[in-house]
Amino acid sequence: MAAQPACTRFSDNYELKEELGKGAFSIVKRCVQKSTGFEFAAKIINTKKLTSRDFQKLEREARICRKLQHPNIVRLHDSIQEENFHYLVFDLVTGGELFEDIVAREFYSEADASHCIQQILESVNHCHQNGVVHRDLKPENLLLASKAKGAAVKLADFGLAIEVQGDQQAWFGFAGTPGYLSPEVLKKEPYGKAVDIWACGVILYILLVGYPPFWDEDQHRLYVQIKAGTYDYPSPEWDTVTPEAKSLINQMLTVNPYKRISAADALKHPWICQRERVASVVHRQETVDCLKKFNARRKLKGAILTTMLATRNFSSKSMIAKKGDGSQVKESTDSSSTTVEDDDCKARRQEIIKITEQLIEAINNGDYETYTKICDPHLTSFEPEALGNLIEGMDFHKFNFENVLGKSNKAINTTILNPHVHIFGEDTACIAYVRLTQYIDKQGHPHTVQTEETRVWHKKDSKWQNVHFHGSRNGSFSNTATQYDFVNHK
Repeated sequence: MAAQPACTRFSDNYELKEELGKGAFSIVKRCVQKSTGFEFAAKIINTKKLTSRDFQKLEREARICRKLQHPNIVRLHDSIQEENFHYLVFDLVTGGELFEDIVAREFYSEADASHCIQQILESVNHCHQNGVVHRDLKPENLLLASKAKGAAVKLADFGLAIEVQGDQQAWFGFAGTPGYLSPEVLKKEPYGKAVDIWACGVILYILLVGYPPFWDEDQHRLYVQIKAGTYDYPSPEWDTVTPEAKSLINQMLTVNPYKRISAADALKHPWICQRERVASVVHRQETVDCLKKFNARRKLKGAILTTMLATRNFSSKSMIAKKGDGSQVKESTDSSSTTVEDDDCKARRQEIIKITEQLIEAINNGDYETYTKICDPHLTSFEPEALGNLIEGMDFHKFNFENVLGKSNKAINTTILNPHVHIFGEDTACIAYVRLTQYIDKQGHPHTVQTEETRVWHKKDSKWQNVHFHGSRNGSFSNTATQYDFVNHK
């Protein structure tokens, strides 16, 4: 008897039921596994008009979810790719949002908040141990396994999650939800696992008093607060919170990510692991009342965003709504939340401009060591001083550093004008710009030299490297020479 072919279609294994939720280009439905009768939640993604980058993100989400097996994380059970749809089959969690459950409870204390954040930290610690950064920890993504009392908290929605190596810090793009973004993300600095701990600190603060530590209707002012780490513990609501709880919040909301507490260490904090002895068990009615208002405000904002997404004529590739402040709002995968994710190309353009400025600064300073770290060892270049010949490698540049730049202590200032960045996929980009270089000659006279430059960048091991340079001269100039008319003014 011939072997039966393996089931490759979703409908061979599962029967779809009612809709549970809807995202930008996905829908979530309850489904029943035909062979067992078990219930799951199927996230159905329409892949007909996805870009190659969208596919990469989808594959990344599935890959991340497959390797996370923890009782406090919504588990991925199956991933099925068909011609026009991709199906991700998850745990069916029926308890709703944690924050909604709290306001429905008859009793809620500081000890309950401790138990909640412990489960969240357990899930985050598991992610970090497996090299995963969630990047979008917020109330909408904290669910309960069931309606039963004491049901487990489940971390959901890994649509923005990234994979990192160890304690790697790099710029992975501007992503998250405004009130939960960490200072390093807002400053567009390299970041890693610590961004999740900052978000946990914000969540814990809300769990204790029902409102967030950072708040302003104006997003710019909100970001100023966050970057400065400006929060406090106002009376009277914080007077009844134990010092140990505030201690943990302070360690989570530490602006310097390198000094911020880790998930593993947070779980060892007395307020978590010794809650019976440390955390207060007094009912916090004021917290519940404030949390009701906080939840209502979240739902209203989510509803407004959903209406914007539904009524505007968006590109099916991005589903992004422009806001008046120049930022962008992207609907989270399965909820009507206000997750912010700058267009990836925009973020990479800023990266390219920044790294170009760093390279030019190394030239200005005669810093050959930094220059070599930013450039590919086989850098190719067309430079005016090379008389139209293509130069490969670093020797030509090293000569200029050793004999000209390193011996010059003249004041130099460089300005980049009209930078145009072209993005070619994930790891290749090109920047073209006009460069004005100001300097003082030997007689103390100021001069300005203008050049037009083009650089090609390639990303290797999470680091951008300059692989090609083309410069045109308007005055005596080269890529690594003195950047001013050295021959005429020595």
